[in-house]
Amino acid sequence: MVQCSSAQDFYKIELKDTYPWCIVAYDSLERSPKERIALIKEIGFNKYAYDWRDRHLEDTSLELQLAMDNDIEILSVWIWLNAKRDGIEQLSHANERLFKIIEQLNLKTTFWVSLSENFFKDLNHQQSLSKAVKIIDVIAMRAAELDCKVALYNHSGWFGNPYYQLEVIKALPQHELGMVYNFHHAHGSIEDIPQIAKAVIPYLKAVNLNGMEKNGNKILAIGKGDYEKEMIKIFIKSGFRGPWGILGHVENSDVKKVLFQNIDGLRSLQDQ
Repeated sequence: MVQCSSAQDFYKIELKDTYPWCIVAYDSLERSPKERIALIKEIGFNKYAYDWRDRHLEDTSLELQLAMDNDIEILSVWIWLNAKRDGIEQLSHANERLFKIIEQLNLKTTFWVSLSENFFKDLNHQQSLSKAVKIIDVIAMRAAELDCKVALYNHSGWFGNPYYQLEVIKALPQHELGMVYNFHHAHGSIEDIPQIAKAVIPYLKAVNLNGMEKNGNKILAIGKGDYEKEMIKIFIKSGFRGPWGILGHVENSDVKKVLFQNIDGLRSLQDQ
C-alpha cells in the first residue's frame, strides 16, 4: 500500500500487516460480537485490537472467544485507568472484571495501558514519574500472572508523552514493557517524529495510523492529511515493520465505512 523509497528496502504495508482499532466503542450500528467478528473476516483482517466501554463487558468474553474460534489474533486488549475509580491498591470493578475475563479465557495477549491525566494533577515531573511507575508496576505484575504483556499507550497529558513513557519503561526493566504509538494523539509532535521514532523503536509494538493536519481535525482519514505519509516513511526507515492500526474512531458512523475509507486512503498514498 505505502511505498517508502527512503527505507533500506522497498516495503509495502499489506492488509496482513494491519489490524482494526476502535471498532467496538465507535460503531453507529452497534454490531454484536458475532457481527463484528464477521466484519473483521469480511474485510480480510487476521487480527484486531479490542477496545471497550463498561457497557460492552457483558459481551466481552463471548466476543474474544469468537475471535479465537475464528483464528483471529487478539493483538491487544485496551485498559484505561482513571484516578476517579482506579487506584494503585484497587482497580475499578470494570477493570477487575476485564482481568477476570482474560484469565477465564486463558487468553495470552497484550494490555494496551493508558493513564488519565487526573492521576498527575498538581504533580511535578518527578512525582508524576514515581506515581506512573508504581501504577504500571502493579498492572504489569497482574498481566504477568496471566502470561500477558503490557504496552504503554500514548493518549494525552503527562502520560501521553512518549519520552516520559520511556522513563517509566526504563524504571521497570523487569517487565519488558512495550509501547504503542498513536498518530491521532501526536498532533503536537509532528515536527519531532524523526527523533521520537528513533527513541521508541526498541520498544514499539504497534502504530495506529491517522490522517494528520497540524491544526485540523483530530480524527482524519488516512490520505486526507498533510503529514501522515512522511510520518509512516520515517517509522519504516527507523526499522518498524508493523503491525499498523486502521482506525474506526469516528462518532456516529458505520465503522465498516470508516475502515474502508482508511484502507483506501492508505492505498492512495502509494500512488502519490
